[in-house]
Amino acid sequence: MPLLATPLLLCLHLLAAALWVGGMATFHFAVRPAAVDTLEPPQRLRMLCGALGRFFRWVTAAIVLLLATGFAMVQLAGGMGAVRWHVHAMLGIGVAMMVIFAAIRQRHHPQMAEKVTAGDWKAAAAALNRIRQLVFINLWLGVAVFAVAVVGRAA
Repeated sequence: MPLLATPLLLCLHLLAAALWVGGMATFHFAVRPAAVDTLEPPQRLRMLCGALGRFFRWVTAAIVLLLATGFAMVQLAGGMGAVRWHVHAMLGIGVAMMVIFAAIRQRHHPQMAEKVTAGDWKAAAAALNRIRQLVFINLWLGVAVFAVAVVGRAA
């Protein structure tokens, strides 16, 4: 492989991670609070359900890119036995994040969408609250991955 392969893979990997983690931070700290401040529950829940659906498509693409670039870089480095502890830690935390995301995308978001369509605002809000809690956990796991990456490369 050309010498530029690893920096290009790393750049794509970091961009995908930034999209996922940055998107969660934006939703958690800016979009949802602004929606709560400005929209009534029916409009707020419809808007957030639609926005989350769009965001989740991007996250799915980011996860595919993270796995592809991550495993490609590991392969170029000589395999999992050849990489340092921080790569193993990032993979472990990343897999935990993917499991949480799968639960959100496959269970909680469809429940929310179903309740929004039915006009059951209380149940839709409860589903959104579960999503919010899981996103908050994933956000901090994502921050931990960035910290592990920086500390692991420096150590």
